[in-house]
Amino acid sequence: MTDGAAAAPGRIASWVRAAGRTRFIGLAVLAALALLMLFEPSFVVRQRHDWFDASQRLLPRQVNALPVTIVEVDQKSLAALGQWPWPRTVLAQLVREIRKAGPRAIGFDILMPEPDRSSPEHWLDTLPTHDADLAQALESLPSHDAELARALGAGKVVLGMAGTPEPTGMLLFSTPILVAGSERDAAGIRGRVPHFAGVVSNLPVLERAAAGHGLLSADTEEGIVRRMPMVASVEATLVPSFALELLRVSVGAPLLRLKAHDGRVEALAAGGFVVATEGDGAVRLHYSLRDQRRFVSAIDVLQQRVDAERLAGRIVIVGVTGIATVDYQETPLGERMPGVEIHAQLIENLYDGSALMRPPWARGLEVALFAILGLVLVAGAPVWRPPVTVGFAIAAMAVTILAALAAFRFAHLQFDALSPVLSLFALFATLLALTLGEASRERRALRQAMQRQREASARMAGEMAAAQRIQVAMLPRDDAFRGDRRIDLAAAMVPAREVGGDLYDFFRLDARRIFFLLGDVSGKGLSASIFMAVSKALAKSAAIRHPDDDVGAWMTAVNREVSRDNSESLFVTAFAGILDLDTGDLVYCNAGHDDPYCVGAASALRRLSGGDGPPLCAVDDHEYSGEHTFVDAGEMIVMVTDGVTDMVDPSGGMYGRARLEALLDRLRKERLDARAAVQAIRDDVQAFAAGAEPADDFSILVIVWRGG
Repeated sequence: MTDGAAAAPGRIASWVRAAGRTRFIGLAVLAALALLMLFEPSFVVRQRHDWFDASQRLLPRQVNALPVTIVEVDQKSLAALGQWPWPRTVLAQLVREIRKAGPRAIGFDILMPEPDRSSPEHWLDTLPTHDADLAQALESLPSHDAELARALGAGKVVLGMAGTPEPTGMLLFSTPILVAGSERDAAGIRGRVPHFAGVVSNLPVLERAAAGHGLLSADTEEGIVRRMPMVASVEATLVPSFALELLRVSVGAPLLRLKAHDGRVEALAAGGFVVATEGDGAVRLHYSLRDQRRFVSAIDVLQQRVDAERLAGRIVIVGVTGIATVDYQETPLGERMPGVEIHAQLIENLYDGSALMRPPWARGLEVALFAILGLVLVAGAPVWRPPVTVGFAIAAMAVTILAALAAFRFAHLQFDALSPVLSLFALFATLLALTLGEASRERRALRQAMQRQREASARMAGEMAAAQRIQVAMLPRDDAFRGDRRIDLAAAMVPAREVGGDLYDFFRLDARRIFFLLGDVSGKGLSASIFMAVSKALAKSAAIRHPDDDVGAWMTAVNREVSRDNSESLFVTAFAGILDLDTGDLVYCNAGHDDPYCVGAASALRRLSGGDGPPLCAVDDHEYSGEHTFVDAGEMIVMVTDGVTDMVDPSGGMYGRARLEALLDRLRKERLDARAAVQAIRDDVQAFAAGAEPADDFSILVIVWRGG
């Protein structure tokens, strides 16, 4: 097993541990974020309001109908009639002019808690006189408040009131509200709806003349009017809102009905008109942009310059917009509106059913959605590629936003998309940081492993290079017979890897005889080279112990010796011979090797056949027998291993024996020496291979007998 293979299970285990660590931390972060969404600290509430406001700015309500007309006391009216407050007689005239057009109801977004100081009975209040006759005469004149009361009593007019946190001692005038539910529900409702200890109302003479009384107070969150209460508790009495009271008066209902369940308000009804509310009796407004078609100027109404259709059949609200102290309020649209316009928009919401609603189960759904998407992200992030993780996170956040906007646009439901999206982003950023950190650590570990692998490879390469040098040093040098004119000898070995399993040897037995050997160990690489070294050493030892010409006996002895220490069941093909340098007498034995060639200068190629037996180590006790022949003067003995004929080119073609014989025939004609012949064979084989990986080691041994 290589170092890389041995390290692979360790890397896998490290990766599994890293993924588990990332998931554990991711689950902890997911749980913390889910708890924040569930318990809603103040900053979560603020960001939820920001999302709701952004939804309104992105998708403001489209005005389909205008059931309300605002008669505004604007700058033009103040310039014509003087500063505010006007005498109540002017307001009485304004009511009479509006009533002529036939409105469904008239509402006053104006509080009149004090008597009209311009009324005749108050003219002497600031004058230093004590004329009793004059005072009596002035008191006999009609009161402005009484005149306004008569105008109010002649039409369906609703007056407003403002709740206060402290008792005021002022009388409370209210329309009865019938609660459909148990006493427990009624008590629970009073504790859930907005509560006021007192009220600022109008003069009793005006309140008694009015057809309805409604609460003007709004529900502000962070200074922005997003919700309006439809019912509130004032001095433990349920009081309707100004808008709801206008609706009741417009439809002619004698009272209001409240539907409750488990201490929560579900709806309020005025006759056949039903308003669904949230649990505390409030309604969420879906604002439209400011629309000047809602407004007519009070002076234009007084001077009868307004088309009666602008007032007929509508709810008309009188309010002040032309002075700096008017109650302009911030809205989710980012623009300030006078309170009278907010009441008008609320009535429009109730008329066309466009009021918004946040279901009581919305928070649970938002937390569940975040938890599901977060769990998928936690499970996948450690194993996904970063682009996949980023893509999923972006898609999850986009789907959450689009789903919330779709619910807002088509179902008028408000779901908080910002909290799940920000939580998903925080979770994604945490997981991405953890994943990148683990990847960085993994890269560092991989670089260290690669460095160790390179060092091990370098050591192995050095050891193999040393083994190659040792193997080459073990082979005899072909210049050992350079001074003997009777013989020319050359040899070469080209291993398929750093070291090979081919072997050759030659040495003198005495002054006139040389011993030579060419062998091929099965396989290649390091194991073959080691077996080659052992086989060569045993072969030379046996040759020295058997100096006679019985090559068969020598081969038998070598086979016995090599087979004894062959635990890996390797085998060796070998060709060995003894050449008499004086006579050219050649005795040889072949142990499973290719027959060598004899290349004569004047004769055709011949093969040294005979003397054959199985490869060494194939049959332990085989008795080999030798063969005898004569070599002509100038004749070349060419021995090669099967790596020559088995060499393949890049296309898979084999070098083969026919190509070798053609090359030897050309060498015969050229009468090359041994060294040149070895080089020619080697070059031709390598040119044929054209860089392809050798199938086996190949060796060449060439002996030329020059004559005795």
